[in-house]
Amino acid sequence: MPEFFKVSEKDASSSGSQAQGLQAQMEETIKEQVNDILPVGSVFKLLNLIAWSILAMILMFGGGQVAGIGIKLISGKANL
Repeated sequence: MPEFFKVSEKDASSSGSQAQGLQAQMEETIKEQVNDILPVGSVFKLLNLIAWSILAMILMFGGGQVAGIGIKLISGKANL
């Protein structure tokens, strides 16, 4: 299934030899905690699921409208 929303993989190369400041350590810790709660891939999977669901609903609605027109034409009650 084609994806409407894709996640781009970033190079998460961190230099362990350089001393990180307190701010950088806090940011990294917060990033890890958020990723534990809500992984990045799950957000895009949810967005793709929503997009495909909306597309399916549009197609079902359109099919119902076409079927309704066909029934009216067959029964002879078409007011075109």
